[in-house]
Amino acid sequence: MRRIGGLIAFGLLGIMAANSAAAQQANSAIEEVQRRVVKIFGAGGVRGLHAYSTGFLISPEGHVATVWNHVLDPDTVTVILHDGRKFEGRVVGAEPQLQMAILKIEGEDLPHFELADAGSAGTGTRVLGFGNMYKVATGDEPVSVLQGVVAAKTRLRARRGAFEVPYDGEVYIVDAITNNPGTGGGVLTTRDGRLLAMIGKELRNSETNTWINYAIPVEGEFADIAEQIMTDRFRSSRDEVKRDEPENKYRAVDFGIVLVPDVLFRTPAYIDHVLPKSPAAEAGLRADDLMLFVDGELVQSCKELEAELGRMEEGDFVPLVVRRGDELVTVELEVPDRDE
Repeated sequence: MRRIGGLIAFGLLGIMAANSAAAQQANSAIEEVQRRVVKIFGAGGVRGLHAYSTGFLISPEGHVATVWNHVLDPDTVTVILHDGRKFEGRVVGAEPQLQMAILKIEGEDLPHFELADAGSAGTGTRVLGFGNMYKVATGDEPVSVLQGVVAAKTRLRARRGAFEVPYDGEVYIVDAITNNPGTGGGVLTTRDGRLLAMIGKELRNSETNTWINYAIPVEGEFADIAEQIMTDRFRSSRDEVKRDEPENKYRAVDFGIVLVPDVLFRTPAYIDHVLPKSPAAEAGLRADDLMLFVDGELVQSCKELEAELGRMEEGDFVPLVVRRGDELVTVELEVPDRDE
């Protein structure tokens, strides 16, 4: 009987030792991931918009992957590393269909994730979510860490407010409250710290109206486009012929778009008003919309918007992404006939 009890005691000690080893491994992984996660501070503070989000380093030279949202509206944002160092960051590329933007800070030998090493996970995989939830970190404080499991890997069916989101690819659905204010752009990893996905924005399920805790897989398209942006290879097919194109065929007003006065070097492309019965009115564009993308091309000023619209061809239907309040709205604009 004592022998049996000794075996039981030995077994309990073994379980405790195994649990202790697992905890130590998890703690070590969390410390490593925290060194690669950054805090981002930019636009916000009005209409209930939070002025902070999260990102993660993906190169030793200071490239940061994050979620494309209103926080990135200024020309530059503040990026704070795990040790409290502050940098000025600027957007060097974005892909709205993936909700992804790439920032650049001036650094070297920075701890980072290798995109090529990003993995995948199946249902039931235990995961960790890292993000600056509710701005808990403003300096060298660590961001929040949540643990959970992958509940499913499925296509995204969601909206933000009343609007459908552009991304409809596969996501990880996680049984942890990962998509709180500030966590967008954070990372989802395995328990041993391997990169899996970028945490998305706050979204509701378009069918059930419930909040979704999801993350966009890094492996595959996300990693490919991020690498193209970092190496300045992310181009649309039109980029190769832009230099040979004639003078702009159209102006924004030809579409019924009247922009705010272009008084700065880079005046944001806000719509002042929309002309009645115009293509812009039919597409649902409104005053105060901020034009962000034209046919997949990022536009950062009134001049860039005019240039992109000027290259359109008669009869085309051009996808646009605009910011309306705290929403990203996708519309389709018909290019008018020049003879009309």
